[in-house]
Amino acid sequence: MSNGSQKILVTGGAGFIGSSFVRVALAADYQVIILDALTYAGHIENLEEVLKPGLCDFEKGSITNLEFVSSVLKKHQPDYFVNFAAESHVDNSISGPKAFMETNILGTFSCLEACRAYYNSLTSDKKNSFKYIQISTDEVFGSLNDTGKFNESSAYQPNSPYSSSKASGDHLARAWFHTYKLPTIITNCSNNYGPRQYPEKLIPLMIQNALIEKTLPVYGTGKNIRDWIHVDDHTRGVLLALQKGKPGSTYCFGGNSEMTNLEVVNSICSYLDEIKPRKSGQKYSELITFVDDRAGHDWRYAIDDSLAQKELDFKRQFESFNMGLKSTCKWYLENKIWSEKIQSKMRST
Repeated sequence: MSNGSQKILVTGGAGFIGSSFVRVALAADYQVIILDALTYAGHIENLEEVLKPGLCDFEKGSITNLEFVSSVLKKHQPDYFVNFAAESHVDNSISGPKAFMETNILGTFSCLEACRAYYNSLTSDKKNSFKYIQISTDEVFGSLNDTGKFNESSAYQPNSPYSSSKASGDHLARAWFHTYKLPTIITNCSNNYGPRQYPEKLIPLMIQNALIEKTLPVYGTGKNIRDWIHVDDHTRGVLLALQKGKPGSTYCFGGNSEMTNLEVVNSICSYLDEIKPRKSGQKYSELITFVDDRAGHDWRYAIDDSLAQKELDFKRQFESFNMGLKSTCKWYLENKIWSEKIQSKMRST
């Protein structure tokens, strides 16, 4: 069976990471069905050039609706199910945790239950190839000190409502594999960056604020450390997990690019100084301001993805953070219409 005759159902496919995966899957000659509720962080603008009936179809609805998810599975008969749909912004989870419990826990439950019924209806051949991929985060592992890295054996120690809800989804996926034999795989990744990221997250927020001469707010002292992976490297890893991963397994994907938040912001400022200097002649870094730290702010994340490299042949195409950051800044500068549409939506919500 060629990839062209295989279908992947992608929840959250209109979001930042999900839409990257859609492009990666289409480039690998899969058919894609996108299921997305188009909440504040999911945008049809992320998909406008790839939606094509029979090749890349769209179904609007929420993963919390079990009947809806079941109906989409029955209608499209996919070979794989990849759950990207999630509430993902830590700040929002602190101010309003309910939506995170509903989407990341109850929504995952609905996906698993719908897939369990669908899986049990399949022929033996289709059962042998079907996989459910649960997309998670390194934040479920808690916070690192100055040394060491997370891997597939790391203990779960989530510290925010967001990471707690994602950890719960992971545990459900594991339980559905062991109890019901649903062939689930869990993937955990470090901080993503790249095109089409909703501008509440650090990198797009700093780029867009800088370009309109707004302050660049940095939590605390800016010394918290994150490992950054380009979104396209992450989603290529997810596709490898779908193709080569063992049901019941977990795979971690990192960028091997640890940076303090302040280093990231200064890198953005330096690159914008080169390609789009301020009219005032001042440096963009002069817009940096330090704000009160986030409640329960994890100190450091880093991922050891040697298992994915060994078992899945995972490789990063963006060899350095600066390489990926420059291409990301360039994308936002060249796609002002996308940015204007998203900013307009932000103002109206």
